[in-house]
Amino acid sequence: MNRPLGGDPGTERPPRHRVLVSAPPLIQSLDAFREVFVRHGIEIVVAQAQQRLGEAELIPLVRDIDGTICSDDEYNDRVLEAAPRLKVISRWGTGMDSIDLTSAERRGIRVTNVPGAFTEPVADTVLAFMLAFSRRIVESDRIVRSGSWEKTASRSLGECALGVIGVGEIGKAVIRRASAFGMRVLGHDPVSPPADFLQAHRVSMVPLQDLLRTADFASLNCSLNPTSHHLIGDAELRLMKPSAYLINTSRGPVVDENALARALAEGRIAGAALDVFENEPLPAHSPLRKYDHCFLAPHNANASPAAWRMTHERAILNLLSALEGDA
Repeated sequence: MNRPLGGDPGTERPPRHRVLVSAPPLIQSLDAFREVFVRHGIEIVVAQAQQRLGEAELIPLVRDIDGTICSDDEYNDRVLEAAPRLKVISRWGTGMDSIDLTSAERRGIRVTNVPGAFTEPVADTVLAFMLAFSRRIVESDRIVRSGSWEKTASRSLGECALGVIGVGEIGKAVIRRASAFGMRVLGHDPVSPPADFLQAHRVSMVPLQDLLRTADFASLNCSLNPTSHHLIGDAELRLMKPSAYLINTSRGPVVDENALARALAEGRIAGAALDVFENEPLPAHSPLRKYDHCFLAPHNANASPAAWRMTHERAILNLLSALEGDA
């Protein structure tokens, strides 16, 4: 049973658990929750991370922790083996592809997440990228700042076809927005979405190859797993129209970045927008940095004060539930 984060007045306990907090947004807001941790007898260990901690960084930190609230940290089998006291991995957010779930289950470690945490802000970000490309917002700004007054040829979203790869909660939210703009919508997902949703938003479910050949915008909203790793590579990019754009707000490794850089360099697609990357932060030597028609963002599509606050609270409640024995 979930309990209020503040606990009951007068129930402050001496520290009984050590918890590693490495999710950057929660670290920034820890002061708002310190009383909660004190009341529940939790000593906080803060690990600073720009985006994620790798195996080498985690192993020295996990030897004497009972729980963790993490982002995309690399909790593989070697890390879990180095954490004999670990009882719970509370994922700040949704995706759990960086956690070895089989190893965690074998060791009796509970793994939790916050489903649907960032559906709305991520879907907004996809729409923002589409509008920026179709209305040529960034290019128009550059033209005026350069001292020119050149008109740019733009398109209405209602003239365009959107392909949504991964019609889960975020994919559905993207479709709802696209439908409101009058876009033709194609979907691709191994699991067929509810028929009433497809009918209400006039979504045609098609094979991936057909989607890529047709879409003016291809939005990746799928999870990362063995079947979606480098789902978009050289062969897939060659199917896209020269006027089409690729948008990835899902997981970086879904796209083969070297193949994408080649497609951009050769003008085989019109552009791309990426909020996630194979390696984060994006390395300084990444070829994607060269192209003005490739928009880059620092894994920030989830940014929303309300969504972050809810995720803080849910992640902490998940942690407390596991540490204090709730079912």
